[in-house]
Amino acid sequence: MIFDESTKAVAIVSGGLDSVTLAYLLKSEGYDLHLLSIDYGQRHKKEISFAKRCAERLGATFDVVDISGIGRLLSGSALTEDVEVPHGHYAAENMAVTVVPNRNAIMLSMAYGVAVARNASLVACAVHAGDHYVYPDCRPAFIEAFGNMQRFAVEGFSDPDLHLYAPFLHKTKADIAKVGAALGVPFEDTWSCYEGGELHCGLCGTCNERQEAFQVAGVPDPTEYRE
Repeated sequence: MIFDESTKAVAIVSGGLDSVTLAYLLKSEGYDLHLLSIDYGQRHKKEISFAKRCAERLGATFDVVDISGIGRLLSGSALTEDVEVPHGHYAAENMAVTVVPNRNAIMLSMAYGVAVARNASLVACAVHAGDHYVYPDCRPAFIEAFGNMQRFAVEGFSDPDLHLYAPFLHKTKADIAKVGAALGVPFEDTWSCYEGGELHCGLCGTCNERQEAFQVAGVPDPTEYRE
């Protein structure tokens, strides 16, 4: 479905494979895009530069919201503290240390505020089925409940059609890779690794998931991995 070009969408884009594909999907559907990246003190904040390049390619408005100070309060996560990033698959029990408390609720709340200010009709995020096992704020029940809550939070001040859109909620990362390939997403210009080094480490949960997604989807993986 192609929308009028004035139809606005606010999307949370980290710079990873999933969220960059989300941006390309929204662009293909005719939305006027405003991309938000959130600096919450994550150790892999280099991902934000990939989100910015995505916005430039798509001609989208782009902003970085700096809430890095909250990182020290969201303690216990390998993404915000000097805690070793676990290696292995996301299904492993040790991946719980990568949970950042209430992260998606915090990000989505900010995105909704921007959406109201910009009179957007849609807030979009790229959570997917592969996230359900570890992250409670990526599960269908959370997305449904949050969307319902926000209807009351902005009632009377927002676009009457404003809603939360999570098109990959029931899709695997391999499904997303297929969608991205069809849309011409430059996967080499996305960042997934939680370690935030010079290259993707090839060992952490998100690197494992990235490699598996390309393999299952039958899409060439252009990523250079350290290991």
